[in-house]
This record gives sequence, structure tokens and C-alpha cells, in this order.
Amino acid sequence: MSSWSASKGVLDLSKQNVSQISGELRGEWAFYWNQLIGPGDSIRALPSYPEFPSLWRNISENGKDLPSIGYATYLLKIILPPKRPALALRVPDVYSCYALYLNGQLLSQNGIPGKTRDQARPFWTTSIVSLPDGIDTFNLVLQVSNFWHAKGGTYKNILLGNQEKMILNQDRNSAIDLILTGCLFMGGLFFLGMFLFGQHEKSILYFSLFCILYSYRMIGTDDYVLHKLLPGLNWFQTVRVEYLSLVLGVAFFILYVRHLYPLEVNIKTMQVMIWACWVYAAVISFAVPAFFTSLLSDFLVLMFAYTAYAFLIFFRAARNNRVGSDYAFLGTGVMMMLFLIINLHYFGIISELKGVVFTGYIVFFFLQSLILSYRFSNTLKQAARLAQQGLKIKSEFLSTMSHEIRTPLNVVIGTAHVLLRNKPREDQKESMNVLLFSANNLLSIVNDILDYNKIEAGKINFEQINMDLREIVGNIVAGQKSIAEEKGIALQLVADGDLRNKVLGDPTRLTQVLSNLVHNAIKFTIKGHVKISILVERITGDSVTVRFSVEDSGIGIPLEKQKIIFERFTQADSSTSRSFGGTGLGLAISKKILELQGVSLLVNSEPDKGSVFYFEQIFPLSAELCATKAVPASNPTDGKSLGGISILLVEDNPFNVMVAQSILEECGAQIDVASNGLEALDKIDTSRHQLVLMDINMPMMDGYKTTERLRLNGETLPIIALTASTPQEIEQEAYTAGFTDIVVKPFNPDELCRVILQHTQSVA
Repeated sequence: MSSWSASKGVLDLSKQNVSQISGELRGEWAFYWNQLIGPGDSIRALPSYPEFPSLWRNISENGKDLPSIGYATYLLKIILPPKRPALALRVPDVYSCYALYLNGQLLSQNGIPGKTRDQARPFWTTSIVSLPDGIDTFNLVLQVSNFWHAKGGTYKNILLGNQEKMILNQDRNSAIDLILTGCLFMGGLFFLGMFLFGQHEKSILYFSLFCILYSYRMIGTDDYVLHKLLPGLNWFQTVRVEYLSLVLGVAFFILYVRHLYPLEVNIKTMQVMIWACWVYAAVISFAVPAFFTSLLSDFLVLMFAYTAYAFLIFFRAARNNRVGSDYAFLGTGVMMMLFLIINLHYFGIISELKGVVFTGYIVFFFLQSLILSYRFSNTLKQAARLAQQGLKIKSEFLSTMSHEIRTPLNVVIGTAHVLLRNKPREDQKESMNVLLFSANNLLSIVNDILDYNKIEAGKINFEQINMDLREIVGNIVAGQKSIAEEKGIALQLVADGDLRNKVLGDPTRLTQVLSNLVHNAIKFTIKGHVKISILVERITGDSVTVRFSVEDSGIGIPLEKQKIIFERFTQADSSTSRSFGGTGLGLAISKKILELQGVSLLVNSEPDKGSVFYFEQIFPLSAELCATKAVPASNPTDGKSLGGISILLVEDNPFNVMVAQSILEECGAQIDVASNGLEALDKIDTSRHQLVLMDINMPMMDGYKTTERLRLNGETLPIIALTASTPQEIEQEAYTAGFTDIVVKPFNPDELCRVILQHTQSVA
């Protein structure tokens, strides 16, 4: 950009190439203090010729500097070449209003200049005005008034140049200002939302407020794009907003720095900085413009000092390897460069560098956003890590508590079974049944809580082994039959005859789902029936689709309650919980187990008419045929089913020994007892013992190490693990150690005897 200098109020450009180069109209303009010379007015006084542009306080008249309050007229004659393209003037704002006339015609106006405060009205914006064609001599008359600002006069250059290029450049500058405004404002809202609805970190809050406030400065200062869009804005309000956006923006940036790296900050220094901003903001809010605008230059010096101090803080943070400190250090360096360029331009030392400033702002806010995003991401990672640790601790706690609860429950349930087998009186039998029911109910609650915890933790796995669906359902019916009979409820089984082959799936999880559904149906049915059905929907190639349903004639579920019953710890209403008990976890567990396999659990129900819970599942078909009978025929603990079987029981808890020994001896087994692993190694006799029942947790040598030693010694007899942990928790380690099978405490006498028979008969 060129600079054309006038001499004694005349600028001769007749021999200049004004078509390609824009130039600043500088030099000696004719100047008339305290005169507003209009078109056609006669001029009697002699002018002075100060440098244009310049503030009035930098102009001397009769040996005295002019005041900032007053009015004046500038005159300039411009001589242009006769052949030229269309030209235009870029007229900036002045302190604080102007009217520009060209050859006696009003060309541009900002506010209304006048000789008194009442006659004048201030306004700021930048205008592009076209020069008429066919004229080579232009007489410019510029009237300027100021009664409000601490500075008076002109401080920006009027530009002359190619009209098309000047308009294009102005539009480009306005677009840059609008883009920056949108970026900062939307970024500020984004970080404000992050603070309100996410991480409540104060550094995020203060940075968001800084962005929102500072976005106003992109369109409310310099070229004043906002004023051009809204020409009716009140200058007295916008000038306060302009200054407040700067001062409060700096204050929030200081608070942002303070909370971003508090360990690197000197608190007292920061407090002084912040209070300086608050005080100046209060002055701007309540004082007259002439007073608070006079303090701006001092504040700009402070602002540069604040930025330098922030640079020092970020340097310390980078040296101490704080999170995101490298970005902060680089970003503050960019901001220092920006403030330096802006201040040098404000004081008229350098020309406007719009592209550099735009790029600097984008880089600065991008780097600051990276800092906060990185910190936010790091906080989320830490929270996730803590959550995982908490989940692990919770799982370990529940596992430990489960073990500690199961151990005494084993004694309670086992003793109840033993007492019931000793032909008690009817009143004693009733008490034993109540005791056994309550203990089994407590065990069911513990199992449900553990299962739900594992499902939530994602630790549930599904097997793909051969299973007989009719046999599984038959076992469930056999296990629940006594409970149904006690309530006088008919428990029915309907199994489709087309299901001739076994299928591949997880029998444990399927049994868990169906057992929960059948147990619930019996619990919530007062009279009538419960029917469990397995029907073949379709067989396609090597897979079969089976529909499982559990129907009851119980209390039913209202339509509006049918969704919440699948939520954890929830039943249809509080009265149901009081009347029927339970944790409300059974349906939630069943639903989640099925969902993890891509299956939906559905319900149809009407109050007082009953309910039907059902689901369809696709299984791969096995080549192995199903058993001919669905329900086991006999109870293995009837009579002396274990007669002639010698067992080594390895258990350190004397009460567990008493219970197991009583049950097994009553079934005809011969029992030898070892109280720990070392003793078991000495007592085992393969010529006599046919099976070992081994507790896992024992002093001196636990069950794992004992079993490993036995296998290393060449022992091949079945070794059954007795544990208060769930099979999923120990099965991998147990089978690796050499265990043959696992029985969970508290064990059901029937199940224990069945497992023993299964493995001793297979050996025989």
C-alpha cells in the first residue's frame, strides 16, 4: 500500500498510477479549529496545515496543544489523472463523528457533527464511498466533532484506490470478522455446555466466558461491522460494551490461566490483576466515556504485562510437564504477538495486518481448545480408570462377601437337610422347612446380586456345548415341583415332540433364565397353574428356532408396569414386594442374559388373569439325539445310593465337615477326613478311595496346589472342588490345576450325590 502526501492542502495525483495501487491520503490538510465549514461557506481565516491523520492533542495552535473536546474542519484538494478506472474512498471512523463532503455534496457521514454536545451525535463505522467519473479535481471537506471521548480528531488513514478492489477487500475483511465472531461465540457456547453438562472444571467455564465476550470485539471494534449491520445502535451503549468486552475478557482469561495451572501461579499477583480488571470494569459501567476512555492506553500496557505473565506461567507448566502445557505455552506466545500487532496498529506505528491477526486468532483459540479438550479427555480417562478400579473392587468385595456368606449357609442348609432326614416331629419338620426355605432364599439373593454384577462388568461368557432342551426343562420342573405342590399349584411341562436332536448352547445360562421365570411364576401365582412350554417354531438346515414360554394364572401385571419390571431392584409395585418378597433382580438378569445373545424377553399379561413370559432363540443343531425322558426319575439320595463308595473329604472347616460327612454317610458312603492339603497328601489311598472332595481355600496348602501335587504324583481318581465361589470365578484355574468337577457351597445333597455317582460310575 502506498502513501500519498499532500502539501498545503493539495494532493496532486495527476501523474500517479491510482488504478492499481491503493494509497493513504496523508500529509498537510488545511485545518480550521472550532469551525464547521459547510458547502458554499466563505472562509476568511487562514488555515494551519498539521499532519493528517493526527489527534487534536498532537496539534498546536498559537503555541498551545489543542484539547480533545471541540470541533474542526479539514480541507483537501485532490487532482486525479483524467483517464482512470472507477475509484473509491475508504473512510474510517474518527473521534467521534464526521461528515465528508465532495465538491459540495455529502459523500459519507458517521453520526452528526455539531458545534455543541446537544447538536452532535457520535457513531463509529467504516464506509466505502465511490468517486464520480468524469471529474479530475475533488475538493474534500471533512467536518469532525468530539464532546465525549478522551481523544478527539482523526487517527486512521483515509484510503483512495480502485473501487472494485477496495470493495472486495472490505468484504473480505468483514467476512474475516464475522467468521472469527462465529468461531469464538460458538466455541464459547460449546465449552460452556461442556462445563454445565459435563466436567465442572472452572478453567473450562472461564475460557468459555472469555470466548463469548471476546467474540464481540471481532465485529464491535476496528471496522465496526456490527455498526454497519445495525446503524441504529446507540454509541453510548456500544462504546461501554466495546471496552467491557476487552476488560472482562482479559479478567476471565486471567481466571482461566489461574485455574488451568494453579500450582504455577502466584495467587497474590493474580488477585491484583483480577481486581484491576474489576475496578476498571466498574469505572466503564458507571463513569462518563470521556473518563473511562482516557484509561484505555494504561490498560493496554497492563494487558500486555498480563499476557507476558501468562506466558511465564505456561512456561513453568511446560517445564513441570503439566497436562497440555506445551499447547498453552505456544498459544500464549501467539497471543503476545497478536497483542503487540494490535497495540502497534492502535497507536499508529504499523499498518493493519488483517490476515496475520486472523491467522493468529485462529491458531490461539485452536491451541487453547486443544488444551481444554486434552484436559477433558484426560479427566474422562482418569474417571474411566477409577470407575474400572471401583468396579474391580466392587466385584472383589462381592466375591469375598459371597464366599463368606456361602460358607455359613452351607452349614445351615446342610444341617437342615440332615435334620429333615432324621424323621423329626411334625412341628420340628415345619420349623426345619422354614429354616431351609429362608436359607435358600438368602442364597438366591446372593447369587442374583453376583450374577447382575458380572453382567454389568461384562464378565459373562457363553458356552457352546451339546444340551438337551427337554432334559433341561424337565430338571427345572422337577426342582420346582415341591414348591408348587406346597402352594397347591399345578406345574405343567409341554415339550415339542419335533425336538429330537440336541442343540448347541449354554445350558447353565438357559437354565438360569428359565428357572427365574418359573420361580417368579410360582411365586406370583396364588392358585391355578404354571406351564412351561418349549415349541419348535421352524427348523432350517442346521439350526432350529425354539419358542420358550412360561405361563401362569397369577396376579398379572398392569400394562403401564410391564416395562419397569425388567429394571433391576424393581417390581410392579411396593405392595407386591411386601406380599411376595424378592430383590427384583431375577427378570433383570434373565433379560440381560438373553440380550447378550441377541434375544428379547417379552411379556403378555392382564391383572388378575395371569402372565406369559416368552422368547425365541435360534440354536445350531447337534447330531446327537435327545434322551427319551425329559425328567429325571429318581432322587440319588434316596436309600444307600453311595453304598460301597469310599471318599476322602479334604476340608478345614469342622462344621462343613460335619454336614458333608452326615449327608454322605447317610447315603452309604465311607468317609475319611483331612483338614488341609498336606494331610490329604498323606492320607490318600488310591487302593481304597474312589473320589476326593477337595475344599479350595485351606491353610498350609490350598486345594489348587494339593490337586496339582496329586496329578504330578500320577493320581487319576476324580477330584471334585468344593468352593463357596461361583464356578465362573474359579473354573479356569480349577481345571488347569487338575480338578474333575466343581460343586458350589452351599450344596444341595441331591446334587452332591449325583455328581459323586456320575464320576464314580464313569471310573468303574
